[in-house]
Amino acid sequence: MKKSIAVLYGGKTAEHDVSIITGVQLMDNADKNKYNIVPVYIARDGQWYTGEKLRDIEFLKTFDGNSKDIEKVYISPIPGSSSLMSAEKKTGFFGGSKAQDIHIDAVIPAMHGMNGEDGSMQGLFQLAEIPYACTGIMGSAVGMDKIVMKSVFKGCGFPQIPYINFTRTQWNEDQNAIINRAEAEIGYPMIVKPSNLGSSIGISKATDKDTLITAIKVAASYDRRLIIEHAVENLMEVNCSCLGFEDDIKVSELEEPVTWESFLTFDEKYLRGGKSKGMASLDRRIPAQISQEMADNVRQLSKNIFAALDCKGIVRIDFIIDKATNTLYVNEINSLPGSFAFYLWDPIGVTYPTLIDEMINQAFVLHKQMQDNNYAYDSNILSKMKAGSAKLVK
Repeated sequence: MKKSIAVLYGGKTAEHDVSIITGVQLMDNADKNKYNIVPVYIARDGQWYTGEKLRDIEFLKTFDGNSKDIEKVYISPIPGSSSLMSAEKKTGFFGGSKAQDIHIDAVIPAMHGMNGEDGSMQGLFQLAEIPYACTGIMGSAVGMDKIVMKSVFKGCGFPQIPYINFTRTQWNEDQNAIINRAEAEIGYPMIVKPSNLGSSIGISKATDKDTLITAIKVAASYDRRLIIEHAVENLMEVNCSCLGFEDDIKVSELEEPVTWESFLTFDEKYLRGGKSKGMASLDRRIPAQISQEMADNVRQLSKNIFAALDCKGIVRIDFIIDKATNTLYVNEINSLPGSFAFYLWDPIGVTYPTLIDEMINQAFVLHKQMQDNNYAYDSNILSKMKAGSAKLVK
């Protein structure tokens, strides 16, 4: 019997359009003999919809929530339903409800950025006890927040580029203090980033005080927490994807994104060559032109990071190599990478449909493990409570 798999994409996020590309690509490549794919589009206002029309990017470009043949839905956090619930119970000619809830066996979130990649969706799926094919709450949240991510990486001893972090409030209260600190601790050139966005949105390079101020203002318009890193001038970016769960971690071929600018912007990543191609449209060298020793280091460090964040499914980890010193730094982890990084697996003979199979299988494995947890603990706390008393000492 086919498994019903809900694919979620879109979302109330600055990375809404990129998520559409990732979701549609995945639905187009899933094995139709194994799965009944249920598209779930999350509009920019946060409303959820389902319907076959939602697999068409042209329809989504001018999305209309009142269109025929699509329906508002939601997932209840109450465990046991395993369904997309109809949000609008439409009434038939004789008064009966025409809308039906849609059973789902598992969920694949094709979500990028806030309200999807940050652990919030994963929390809903865990409450509802629905298997989901991606990293869990903790790993997703850490991977989304660059400041927390860097703190975890530092604690694990993973090599990082020097950085400072601060809040929008601190910037508004004393801009000179932030500028002086950045110049003293980091030095030009610098890269300024929002802490909680991906796809290079809100990221700028600063080469002097004026461009630093502009870069901070841009980043602060997207997030209240900000990072400034030293910009490695003679750099090579190398990316590696991981697939697996617990001790079974596979690594992909390595890529070297090629750009004519100093770093990859949002437009370069997704719009060159046509938006519908997603990350596959980006010019890249596969495999990356690095030594075997460096490639081995990238792959091993990728596995270590995957394990440290207790990741699951497919992630992509981005590295920077300072070519002047041949030093390797971890840049960031993408717990839900654009296009699910299928372009890194195809060169080593792992097809996109196979990746999807692996993700879904891992979703059920983790779900079974969570079901095996003991959530009950008998205590006598309530029996000791006196009527009308709420006093409790921990």
